[in-house]
Amino acid sequence: MTQVKGKLTVEEFMELPEGDTIYELVDGEAVPKFKNDAMSPKFFHSSTAGALFILLSAWAEGRGRVVIEWAIKLTRNEQDWVPVADLTYVSYNVLQEDWLEDEACPVAPELIIEIISPGQTFGEMTEKAIDYLKAGVKRVWVIDTKAKTITILYPDALPQTKRGADILEDTILEGLKITPQQIFQKARIQL
Repeated sequence: MTQVKGKLTVEEFMELPEGDTIYELVDGEAVPKFKNDAMSPKFFHSSTAGALFILLSAWAEGRGRVVIEWAIKLTRNEQDWVPVADLTYVSYNVLQEDWLEDEACPVAPELIIEIISPGQTFGEMTEKAIDYLKAGVKRVWVIDTKAKTITILYPDALPQTKRGADILEDTILEGLKITPQQIFQKARIQL
């Protein structure tokens, strides 16, 4: 585990060596994304992330990028913030198709997806989702694999929770029509 003392700039944070622990930059500190073993991704989390990557990547072909665990340069409480979302979608309208750098996402994406891990609560994920929205992200999906629900948070409307055959479609995700049932079946966690 990397030991860091003092406040870090985004540049210093991005220069930290890679290791087994995923860190986020929060209030100038490198903070492990998963605080303990109970929070590390388990089967439901990982298989849901994989299913979403497959389904969304097929839809996003020619439209943008779908990326798993990509650091994103944002601002939170007037400080640099570099969270690592479970999945990120950013269109080619926001980040050009020919952009090819091995670095953190330099723009606020249209969609962030966070999957609740064991040891995390819906409330904690909702707080993080609100921080994403305040930083310019257009939509945040919070996925609860146990309840088999997807809660969509918007910057300018009340959240909506989708389950079963409810269709997830959105003007900023033109042409995407997907249901929680499809996602959880693809993840093989719905019987």
